[in-house]
Amino acid sequence: MVTSDAIAPSVRGRSWIVGAANSLIGKVPQVATRLNLRDRLGTLEVRVGLQRMHYMVEPGLYAVGIPTVESPVFVSANYKLSFDYLRRELEGINGWIMVIDTKGINVWCAAGKGTFGTEEIIHRIEVTRLSEVVSHRQIIVPQLGAPGVAAHEVKRRSSFRVIYGPASAHDLREFLDSGMKTTQDMRNVRFNLSNRLVLVPVEVVQGGIYFLVAALVFFFLTGFSKNGYTLPSWAGGREILILLLAFLAGNVFVPVLLPWLPGRALSLKGMITGLLMAGVLLLVGLIPFAQTAGKFEAAAWILLIPAISAFTAMNFTGSTTYTSLSGVKKEMRYAIPAQIIVVLVGFSLWITARFF
Repeated sequence: MVTSDAIAPSVRGRSWIVGAANSLIGKVPQVATRLNLRDRLGTLEVRVGLQRMHYMVEPGLYAVGIPTVESPVFVSANYKLSFDYLRRELEGINGWIMVIDTKGINVWCAAGKGTFGTEEIIHRIEVTRLSEVVSHRQIIVPQLGAPGVAAHEVKRRSSFRVIYGPASAHDLREFLDSGMKTTQDMRNVRFNLSNRLVLVPVEVVQGGIYFLVAALVFFFLTGFSKNGYTLPSWAGGREILILLLAFLAGNVFVPVLLPWLPGRALSLKGMITGLLMAGVLLLVGLIPFAQTAGKFEAAAWILLIPAISAFTAMNFTGSTTYTSLSGVKKEMRYAIPAQIIVVLVGFSLWITARFF
């Protein structure tokens, strides 16, 4: 990444590279701190699940502003969204950014998977010749990367001391102004409504294929009756609408209502949201309740909607601070088998209703 006299060819043409900064070992690519249109479009694509596993920057050393040998060194994952958030918050600050190879995974997830870890940090310090670029021996590591980093081992093998920064890059300026000290508020992970809503599109898009398959199956099966088969009409559209609302109950309403839904398990939160949705649909008459067929169908949807909502809500486990790895594993052991059983029973009741 660092060359003796020019920007490395591998970063040439990147819109976020705005020049080259001088260092004791040559020129280092200098990055912009303001996101351009291409950066924002890339963020939008990732937020809806497009190119998510290919949105990365090349590992290596970068410069922000006009850094010197005394400027701080910030460590980042090579997931471009993480890298963009960091450089955006460093506007007006002179520093170095050491991007490590996390295989295009964000800091938090990479720390759990082991790609944001001790060995890669030590390796990147060596290959970037960081000890020749700066006179100090400190690197600022995101707090969310701490689970994957053994600070004492980094110190022993590279001579660089790990300083854990704030949980959010937004607090970096205050962190630097306070002498690289974090307050309790800086250590807290924020997960407010806006943080949760920004995660909804990717879950909706990724789960969309399952919804489409289920919608087609239910639509065409509504044509069956005790008199044979006829092409689906309004009833088929109604089933699709109910499925869509069950899908949104888990993917949208659970994130929105997350702090207020009881329990820690997302499957439980999804089930509660699904039950509320089923109750509303019964009250407004979208789910029929008249005669024997209506009672069978109502019973079917009272089972199906919470099960669908609970299952889709569980997709949120990798994005929320409300769960842990051990908790997720424990939840999946009992939640998924229960959901399968409930769906099979509900689907059987729904099919039975067609023949009354």
